[in-house]
Amino acid sequence: MRKKIIAGNWKMYKTNEEAKQLINDIKKNISLIKKTKVVVCPPATALVEVASLLKGTPIALGAQNIHWEKEGAFTGELSAGMIKSAGAAYVILGHSERRQYFGETDSNVCRKIVAALSQGLTPIVCIGETLEQREKGITKEIVAQQIDQGLSGLTTAQMSRLVFAYEPVWAIGTGKNATPAQAQEVHEFIRNRLSALYDAETAQNITIQYGGSVKPANALDLLKQPDIDGALVGGACLQADSFLDIIKAAESING
Repeated sequence: MRKKIIAGNWKMYKTNEEAKQLINDIKKNISLIKKTKVVVCPPATALVEVASLLKGTPIALGAQNIHWEKEGAFTGELSAGMIKSAGAAYVILGHSERRQYFGETDSNVCRKIVAALSQGLTPIVCIGETLEQREKGITKEIVAQQIDQGLSGLTTAQMSRLVFAYEPVWAIGTGKNATPAQAQEVHEFIRNRLSALYDAETAQNITIQYGGSVKPANALDLLKQPDIDGALVGGACLQADSFLDIIKAAESING
Protein backbone atom coordinates (compact mmCIF):
# COMPACT_ATOMS: atom_id res chain seq x y z
CA MET A 1 0.00 0.00 0.00
CA ARG A 2 1.23 3.50 -0.85
CA LYS A 3 2.05 5.56 2.22
CA LYS A 4 0.04 8.77 2.61
CA ILE A 5 1.98 12.02 2.20
CA ILE A 6 0.56 15.15 3.84
CA ALA A 7 2.33 18.31 2.68
CA GLY A 8 1.61 21.83 3.87
CA ASN A 9 2.06 24.66 1.36
CA TRP A 10 2.47 27.82 3.41
CA LYS A 11 2.43 30.03 0.28
CA MET A 12 3.36 33.67 1.04
CA TYR A 13 2.60 33.47 4.73
CA LYS A 14 4.71 33.46 7.91
CA THR A 15 7.70 35.57 8.84
CA ASN A 16 10.63 33.68 10.33
CA GLU A 17 9.33 34.21 13.84
CA GLU A 18 5.85 33.08 12.86
CA ALA A 19 7.33 30.07 11.09
CA LYS A 20 9.27 29.14 14.20
CA GLN A 21 6.10 29.34 16.31
CA LEU A 22 4.11 27.18 13.91
CA ILE A 23 6.78 24.48 13.75
CA ASN A 24 7.13 24.43 17.52
CA ASP A 25 3.36 24.08 17.87
CA ILE A 26 3.35 21.14 15.44
CA LYS A 27 6.27 19.53 17.27
CA LYS A 28 4.28 19.47 20.51
CA ASN A 29 2.18 16.71 18.94
CA ILE A 30 4.84 15.12 16.79
CA SER A 31 4.38 11.73 18.47
CA LEU A 32 1.20 11.18 16.45
CA ILE A 33 3.24 10.96 13.22
CA LYS A 34 3.94 7.25 12.90
CA LYS A 35 2.90 6.03 9.47
CA THR A 36 2.39 9.23 7.45
CA LYS A 37 5.04 11.18 5.56
CA VAL A 38 4.70 14.83 6.54
CA VAL A 39 6.25 17.71 4.59
CA VAL A 40 6.14 21.44 5.35
CA CYS A 41 6.83 24.00 2.61
CA PRO A 42 7.46 27.45 4.10
CA PRO A 43 8.50 30.52 2.10
CA ALA A 44 12.13 30.50 1.00
CA THR A 45 13.10 33.07 3.62
CA ALA A 46 12.25 30.61 6.38
CA LEU A 47 13.79 27.44 4.92
CA VAL A 48 17.01 27.52 6.93
CA GLU A 49 15.21 28.43 10.16
CA VAL A 50 12.65 25.67 9.71
CA ALA A 51 15.29 23.13 8.67
CA SER A 52 17.09 23.62 11.97
CA LEU A 53 13.86 23.10 13.92
CA LEU A 54 13.01 19.90 12.03
CA LYS A 55 16.30 18.13 12.72
CA GLY A 56 15.66 14.83 14.44
CA THR A 57 11.95 14.84 13.59
CA PRO A 58 10.02 12.75 11.04
CA ILE A 59 8.92 15.92 9.22
CA ALA A 60 10.57 16.75 5.89
CA LEU A 61 11.20 20.22 4.48
CA GLY A 62 10.04 21.39 1.07
CA ALA A 63 10.31 24.56 -1.01
CA GLN A 64 7.60 26.15 -3.13
CA ASN A 65 9.45 26.71 -6.40
CA ILE A 66 12.83 26.66 -8.14
CA HIS A 67 14.40 27.94 -11.34
CA TRP A 68 15.47 25.33 -13.88
CA GLU A 69 18.99 26.71 -14.33
CA LYS A 70 21.85 25.70 -12.06
CA GLU A 71 22.95 29.32 -11.65
CA GLY A 72 23.00 32.58 -13.56
CA ALA A 73 21.74 36.15 -13.86
CA PHE A 74 18.16 35.45 -12.80
CA THR A 75 17.39 38.09 -10.21
CA GLY A 76 15.01 36.91 -7.51
CA GLU A 77 15.19 33.24 -8.46
CA LEU A 78 16.54 30.24 -6.53
CA SER A 79 18.15 27.13 -7.98
CA ALA A 80 17.55 23.54 -6.96
CA GLY A 81 21.04 23.45 -5.47
CA MET A 82 20.32 26.49 -3.32
CA ILE A 83 17.09 24.96 -2.05
CA LYS A 84 18.87 21.68 -1.35
CA SER A 85 21.64 23.49 0.57
CA ALA A 86 18.99 25.18 2.71
CA GLY A 87 17.82 21.76 3.89
CA ALA A 88 14.90 21.02 1.57
CA ALA A 89 14.11 17.49 0.38
CA TYR A 90 10.95 18.32 -1.60
CA VAL A 91 9.84 21.12 -3.92
CA ILE A 92 6.38 22.06 -5.19
CA LEU A 93 6.37 22.59 -8.97
CA GLY A 94 3.68 23.81 -11.34
CA HIS A 95 1.26 25.04 -8.69
CA SER A 96 -1.79 26.67 -10.26
CA GLU A 97 -0.88 30.02 -8.70
CA ARG A 98 2.50 29.84 -10.43
CA ARG A 99 0.75 28.98 -13.69
CA GLN A 100 -1.93 31.66 -13.29
CA TYR A 101 0.06 34.62 -11.96
CA PHE A 102 3.60 33.99 -13.18
CA GLY A 103 3.17 32.40 -16.57
CA GLU A 104 4.36 28.92 -15.62
CA THR A 105 4.03 26.52 -18.55
CA ASP A 106 4.13 22.75 -18.80
CA SER A 107 7.46 23.07 -20.59
CA ASN A 108 8.91 25.12 -17.73
CA VAL A 109 7.56 22.61 -15.21
CA CYS A 110 9.34 19.82 -17.07
CA ARG A 111 12.65 21.70 -16.99
CA LYS A 112 12.20 22.34 -13.28
CA ILE A 113 11.47 18.67 -12.63
CA VAL A 114 14.75 17.70 -14.28
CA ALA A 115 16.63 20.35 -12.28
CA ALA A 116 15.07 19.20 -9.01
CA LEU A 117 15.86 15.55 -9.67
CA SER A 118 19.45 16.41 -10.53
CA GLN A 119 19.89 17.70 -6.98
CA GLY A 120 18.13 14.79 -5.33
CA LEU A 121 14.96 16.75 -4.56
CA THR A 122 11.53 15.11 -4.76
CA PRO A 123 9.22 17.23 -6.94
CA ILE A 124 5.54 17.55 -5.98
CA VAL A 125 4.10 18.18 -9.44
CA CYS A 126 0.76 20.01 -9.46
CA ILE A 127 -1.86 19.50 -12.15
CA GLY A 128 -5.50 20.47 -12.41
CA GLU A 129 -8.23 22.24 -14.34
CA THR A 130 -9.95 25.60 -13.98
CA LEU A 131 -13.66 25.99 -13.30
CA GLU A 132 -14.24 27.01 -16.93
CA GLN A 133 -12.47 23.89 -18.16
CA ARG A 134 -14.44 21.64 -15.82
CA GLU A 135 -17.73 23.20 -16.93
CA LYS A 136 -16.73 22.57 -20.55
CA GLY A 137 -16.20 18.91 -19.70
CA ILE A 138 -12.52 18.92 -20.67
CA THR A 139 -10.98 18.15 -17.27
CA LYS A 140 -9.33 14.94 -18.46
CA GLU A 141 -8.00 16.53 -21.64
CA ILE A 142 -6.38 19.33 -19.63
CA VAL A 143 -4.90 16.98 -17.06
CA ALA A 144 -3.60 14.67 -19.79
CA GLN A 145 -1.93 17.60 -21.54
CA GLN A 146 -0.28 18.74 -18.31
CA ILE A 147 1.01 15.21 -17.69
CA ASP A 148 2.19 14.58 -21.24
CA GLN A 149 3.98 17.91 -21.65
CA GLY A 150 5.15 18.20 -18.06
CA LEU A 151 6.83 14.80 -18.22
CA SER A 152 8.09 15.11 -21.79
CA GLY A 153 11.37 13.25 -22.17
CA LEU A 154 11.44 11.92 -18.61
CA THR A 155 12.53 8.33 -18.18
CA THR A 156 10.62 5.80 -16.12
CA ALA A 157 13.31 6.02 -13.45
CA GLN A 158 12.91 9.80 -13.27
CA MET A 159 9.13 9.69 -13.26
CA SER A 160 9.09 7.13 -10.46
CA ARG A 161 10.75 9.69 -8.17
CA LEU A 162 7.90 12.19 -8.49
CA VAL A 163 4.88 12.94 -6.33
CA PHE A 164 1.80 14.32 -8.07
CA ALA A 165 -0.84 16.62 -6.63
CA TYR A 166 -4.20 16.93 -8.36
CA GLU A 167 -5.50 20.39 -7.55
CA PRO A 168 -8.70 21.53 -9.24
CA VAL A 169 -7.99 25.24 -9.58
CA TRP A 170 -11.58 26.13 -8.76
CA ALA A 171 -11.18 24.53 -5.32
CA ILE A 172 -7.98 26.29 -4.23
CA GLY A 173 -8.55 28.93 -1.59
CA THR A 174 -12.25 29.14 -2.43
CA GLY A 175 -13.65 27.00 0.36
CA LYS A 176 -15.05 24.70 -2.32
CA ASN A 177 -13.64 21.25 -2.85
CA ALA A 178 -14.17 18.38 -5.22
CA THR A 179 -16.33 15.65 -3.78
CA PRO A 180 -14.45 12.47 -2.89
CA ALA A 181 -15.99 10.82 -5.95
CA GLN A 182 -14.96 13.68 -8.27
CA ALA A 183 -11.44 13.66 -6.89
CA GLN A 184 -11.14 9.87 -7.12
CA GLU A 185 -12.28 9.90 -10.74
CA VAL A 186 -9.48 12.26 -11.76
CA HIS A 187 -6.89 10.51 -9.59
CA GLU A 188 -7.75 7.21 -11.26
CA PHE A 189 -7.45 8.88 -14.66
CA ILE A 190 -4.02 10.27 -13.73
CA ARG A 191 -2.80 6.85 -12.63
CA ASN A 192 -4.10 5.24 -15.83
CA ARG A 193 -2.43 7.95 -17.90
CA LEU A 194 0.89 7.34 -16.18
CA SER A 195 0.44 3.63 -16.75
CA ALA A 196 -0.07 4.21 -20.46
CA LEU A 197 2.95 6.52 -20.71
CA TYR A 198 5.25 4.32 -18.62
CA ASP A 199 4.03 1.04 -17.12
CA ALA A 200 1.38 -0.23 -14.72
CA GLU A 201 3.75 -1.11 -11.88
CA THR A 202 5.35 2.33 -11.88
CA ALA A 203 1.95 4.03 -11.99
CA GLN A 204 0.65 1.94 -9.10
CA ASN A 205 3.60 2.98 -6.94
CA ILE A 206 3.27 6.72 -7.60
CA THR A 207 1.87 8.93 -4.84
CA ILE A 208 -0.95 11.20 -6.03
CA GLN A 209 -2.09 13.77 -3.50
CA TYR A 210 -5.29 15.80 -3.57
CA GLY A 211 -5.18 19.55 -3.02
CA GLY A 212 -7.93 22.15 -2.98
CA SER A 213 -9.48 23.36 0.27
CA VAL A 214 -8.49 20.24 2.19
CA LYS A 215 -9.46 20.67 5.82
CA PRO A 216 -10.12 18.47 8.86
CA ALA A 217 -13.82 18.18 8.01
CA ASN A 218 -13.27 16.59 4.58
CA ALA A 219 -9.80 15.04 4.87
CA LEU A 220 -10.86 11.57 5.96
CA ASP A 221 -13.45 11.06 3.22
CA LEU A 222 -10.95 12.21 0.59
CA LEU A 223 -8.07 10.13 1.93
CA LYS A 224 -10.21 6.98 2.01
CA GLN A 225 -10.44 6.97 -1.79
CA PRO A 226 -8.34 4.22 -3.39
CA ASP A 227 -6.24 6.48 -5.61
CA ILE A 228 -5.84 9.45 -3.25
CA ASP A 229 -2.51 9.06 -1.48
CA GLY A 230 -2.40 12.16 0.67
CA ALA A 231 -3.02 15.87 0.54
CA LEU A 232 -1.30 19.08 -0.46
CA VAL A 233 -2.80 21.39 2.14
CA GLY A 234 -3.09 25.16 1.80
CA GLY A 235 -4.85 27.36 4.34
CA ALA A 236 -5.44 24.58 6.85
CA CYS A 237 -1.69 24.02 7.26
CA LEU A 238 -1.16 27.54 8.64
CA GLN A 239 -2.60 26.54 12.00
CA ALA A 240 -1.01 23.67 13.89
CA ASP A 241 -4.31 22.22 15.15
CA SER A 242 -5.96 21.93 11.74
CA PHE A 243 -2.81 20.59 10.07
CA LEU A 244 -2.41 17.99 12.80
CA ASP A 245 -6.06 16.96 12.46
CA ILE A 246 -5.47 16.24 8.77
CA ILE A 247 -2.38 14.21 9.68
CA LYS A 248 -4.50 12.29 12.20
CA ALA A 249 -6.97 11.45 9.44
CA ALA A 250 -4.12 10.04 7.32
CA GLU A 251 -2.74 8.12 10.28
CA SER A 252 -6.11 6.47 10.86
CA ILE A 253 -6.10 4.83 7.42
CA ASN A 254 -2.41 4.49 6.55
CA GLY A 255 -1.10 1.01 6.06
